[in-house]
Amino acid sequence: MKIVDVQAFPVSVPIPPERQNKLAIGRLTKRDAVFVKVTTESGLIGWGEAHHGRNPGAVANIVNASMRALALGMAAANVSGIWRKIYQAQFASHGMGAGSIIALSGLDMALWDIRGKATGWPVYKLLGGEAKPILAYAGGGGSLGFGEVEALLDEVRALIGRGYRAIKLRVGQSPKADLARIAAVRETFGDDLIILTDANTNYTLADVRAVMPGLDEMGVGWLEEPFPGHDYRSYAAATGFGMTPLALGENTYTRYEFVPHIEAGHVAILQPDVGKTGGFTEIMRIAAHAAAYNIPIHPHGGVTGLDLAAGIHVLNSIDNPGYFESSEGLNPLREGPFTTPPYTLDADGCVWPLEAPGIGLEVNEDFIRAHPVIEGPGFV
Repeated sequence: MKIVDVQAFPVSVPIPPERQNKLAIGRLTKRDAVFVKVTTESGLIGWGEAHHGRNPGAVANIVNASMRALALGMAAANVSGIWRKIYQAQFASHGMGAGSIIALSGLDMALWDIRGKATGWPVYKLLGGEAKPILAYAGGGGSLGFGEVEALLDEVRALIGRGYRAIKLRVGQSPKADLARIAAVRETFGDDLIILTDANTNYTLADVRAVMPGLDEMGVGWLEEPFPGHDYRSYAAATGFGMTPLALGENTYTRYEFVPHIEAGHVAILQPDVGKTGGFTEIMRIAAHAAAYNIPIHPHGGVTGLDLAAGIHVLNSIDNPGYFESSEGLNPLREGPFTTPPYTLDADGCVWPLEAPGIGLEVNEDFIRAHPVIEGPGFV
């Protein structure tokens, strides 16, 4: 079952001004994604999602201009061999850095989709797992940002009404404003609500020192990405500021970047993204290494349903599963390109893996053609 074609399709959907969420990294103006389609000589087709990396056209071009030629003619079942070949050719030796790993992630995801379709099994079974409930938290770039407090409380109230028992608030505006929003949510909804926070790398060491006592007092579950993932010294310093665990991983690539964080012990929560860190093949390696240190894996939620469903498959297959990150707010790419939803929240606030073969989603290519890429930054 050889690979006869690989194609990447960058897509974009604009967000209306009245629905543009404000985060530490800017105001979200569009949703971008890169779909990767792999076709085999037998006619089986696999789909994956490569994260847009805020440069969807460039990521798609890496797939189409280089990775396609490297993968053509190889056996689609040889996921480890294809991963190793492309890693060596595109990342380890020159290449385009993180862009190459992001592109490889979408290709690898599509290959696992093919494996599942060839065997009739969902990916979580191929990975050695079994279906179980995974607690979900309401996250994603389109929700719970820097709006007015009353509007934020209304948003949280609606999410709780839908069944969520955990939410992730955006911080990184300023320590004072951030703590005020968290306090309002905690006071309104009580101690049973799980509150997580994400600074989107917009804190300084002084900011973390200022917010940590308040996060500890309000029982916040974690502080995510106060700094860029490569800023090891800041994570080492900040771990002594309080008890709230530090988290990172959505912008950390391959096991080679995760291992120093794991072994240093400064980060207690890891959040690799299937569509960014190297696909199913690599995230399972990262999870296995983290398990040896009793560190849980809470996969970062991608943009489209493919990456979201992929994260649930991983959580059902590893020894150290954490929460599932949903994609809330306005996200036309969560369900729009597919014939079925990528996940459904049950009455206990949990999600379950899709049972159809492979990742479990069929892609509507008409949707892709109707939403060509919009070049330019997605956050302004």
